[in-house]
Formats: sequence, structure tokens, C-alpha cells
Amino acid sequence: MEKGLIQVYTGNGKGKTTAALGLALRAVGCGLKVFVVQFMKGSVDYGEQVSAARLAPDLKLVKIGREGFVSKSHPDPEDVQRAQEGLSLAREAVASGAYDIVILDEINQAVDFDLISLTDLLRLIDSKPGTVELVLTGRNARSEVLERADLVTEMVEAKHYYKKGVQARKGIER
Repeated sequence: MEKGLIQVYTGNGKGKTTAALGLALRAVGCGLKVFVVQFMKGSVDYGEQVSAARLAPDLKLVKIGREGFVSKSHPDPEDVQRAQEGLSLAREAVASGAYDIVILDEINQAVDFDLISLTDLLRLIDSKPGTVELVLTGRNARSEVLERADLVTEMVEAKHYYKKGVQARKGIER
């Protein structure tokens, strides 16, 4: 990659992870190497895990998280520990030179939940080599992150079938 940029997908609408994974799929198809860390996703088997295994070694996906939901007001120490492990993996992937694109899925949410400090995320962003594309997803991206980004896309929920009782569907939301 000649020039790696910083992309942020945020907002309350559906599609942040899907956009990042679509980018990963396109990149692998063009011969690029992609590393994905999924923060706060541990209890559900998501379809992208199976797809990533099929696209290995060009696409590596690591899911960080435990079963159950993370409490924003009282996060379990294990949630904090796992998020820190994910951040460490992200640092290694960004610095390694082995990947053209590093996607940190739900990292903005992990910062919002105080599982990762904003300072640590900003240090990671600032340490990014010029040849690595860095993609950050998740609701509530902080203004400091948005300022450093080259691309910011905000997904806005105009309507969602979840409000009619439709649960997450295999192959669509998970």
C-alpha cells in the first residue's frame, strides 16, 4: 500500500462492521493482507469468522470478548482484560509490516465503555506506519479520533426492523 489512511465508521445505524468487512473482502481480492480484531464480540458465532477462515492467510480475524453483554456502567474486569489483549494484538499487527489493512471492529465502543483508554487508541493511531490502512468501527467515536481520520462515515438509523421484534439473523446480522 503506497499510502495508508485512517477510516472511521460510526453512528447509531446498522452497517459499520459490514462496511469494514466489505472493504476487507475487496482488499483480499486485490492481493492485500488484512488483520481484523473484533472487540466486545464473544458470545455469538458470526458468519465472518467462517469466511475469514476460508480466506486465510490473507485475512486473519481475531474475536476478543467473552459470553454475554458488557456493562457500560460496571464492566467486568475480564472485559477490560480482553479488550487490552485485543489492543496489544492491534499494536503488533499495525507495527508488524505483515498487513496492509488493520480493522479494529467496535474499538470506538470499547473506548466509550472505558475498556480501552482514548489515550491508548490515539497512541495507536499516531504510531501507524504510512503504508497501513487503519479502519476503526463502532458507535460513539470520540472527536479526537474523528479529527485524525481521513474518512468518517456516520451510519444513521432511519428505520430498523429490530424495533418490530426481528432478532439478529444468521448470515445477516451475525
